[in-house]
Amino acid sequence: MGRAFEFRKERKFKRWAKMAVQFTRLGKEIAMAVKDSGPHPESNSRLRTAIQNAKAVNMPKDRIEAAIKRASEKDSNSYEEHIYEGYAPHGVAILIETATDNINRTVANIRSYFTKAGGSLGKTGSLDFIFQRKSVFRFKVGEDVDLEEFELELIDGGLEELYVEDDEEGNDVVVVQTSFEDFGNMQKLLEGKGLEVTAKLERITLSSTEIGEEDAADILKLIDKIEEDDDVQAVYHNMA
Repeated sequence: MGRAFEFRKERKFKRWAKMAVQFTRLGKEIAMAVKDSGPHPESNSRLRTAIQNAKAVNMPKDRIEAAIKRASEKDSNSYEEHIYEGYAPHGVAILIETATDNINRTVANIRSYFTKAGGSLGKTGSLDFIFQRKSVFRFKVGEDVDLEEFELELIDGGLEELYVEDDEEGNDVVVVQTSFEDFGNMQKLLEGKGLEVTAKLERITLSSTEIGEEDAADILKLIDKIEEDDDVQAVYHNMA
């Protein structure tokens, strides 16, 4: 055993830690969806999407059902969504999406991460020229599917871009991108085709900042610290 065993154990613990963070974030998304439009996915598209995303990362069914039940209770926590924008050292822009039940705690934590790293927190909207909000859908299709023909079928849903990327297991995944406003149109179109889709509103970088390896290590350390915060849902940056 020795080193090989320790390496496998460490990798397994990291994977479990990552899954725990994903489950927490998805649990919050489910809760916000329920608070927003009720506990029934058939009539709540946001909840339906959150459940699909949870299933995609193997979140247990009982945890999904428990999150829905908890959020349906009158005295359950209500989360507010807030965006924080700022600059890390070396001029790298960072945008943070949060969901919190205590905004004072969240803003204090986020500000401290930037300050300790030598960065600065900016005003909301200050990075609109760097990040653009887009609707992003991911799904798998059979090898017999003609992607060029499929691409034409998605134009009515507001398709802007279609490409293929690898998932963590090395499998091909089709990625479809639309404008923020066309999220519902594309979601309905893809669901009508019987596809198992994960969907997110993501921040796409319009311009990037190139920095060296040593400086990049500083930025990644800050990003890791931010992502460890329980109130953080997503972190975006423009580091090349």
